[in-house]
Amino acid sequence: MSHQVKGISMVEKGSLAPDFTLAADDGSQVSLSDFRGEKVVLYFYPKDDTPGCTTQACGLRDEENALASLDAVVLGVSPDNVASHVRFKKKFELNFRLLADTDHKVAELYGAWAEKNNYGIKALGIVRSTFLIDEKGHVIDLWRKVKAAEHTAWVVETLGA
Repeated sequence: MSHQVKGISMVEKGSLAPDFTLAADDGSQVSLSDFRGEKVVLYFYPKDDTPGCTTQACGLRDEENALASLDAVVLGVSPDNVASHVRFKKKFELNFRLLADTDHKVAELYGAWAEKNNYGIKALGIVRSTFLIDEKGHVIDLWRKVKAAEHTAWVVETLGA
């Protein structure tokens, strides 16, 4: 149930979420398959410690109790390196793991790496995207071109439905 768009895989609702392994801010190697049996909020964001990304991360941080009551684990993914993730997590007291996709291969796999147009400048980068993954590893919902301020409410509402 995934398809190709200009050579990039696009994960769709209902498809099996592609497995991956990335370095985390805590020094561990994290695989998506490690979380079978739990719901996962997998979100891709452009850059640590930037306004929109901070809004999005802090929104998820602040809903820790709601997300835990819904049995959901949060994983944030960006092209930043582990050292950047460590600083970002510490500065904003984030309570979930940040994963380093420095070569953006996982973002490409999920269709979250694409051409963007910022103020007339076209460049490849992360398209803010979120995937809700069920206990068996299937995508139960997804959002592309996410608005950072509205993101957490959508996630909590969908998980609670």
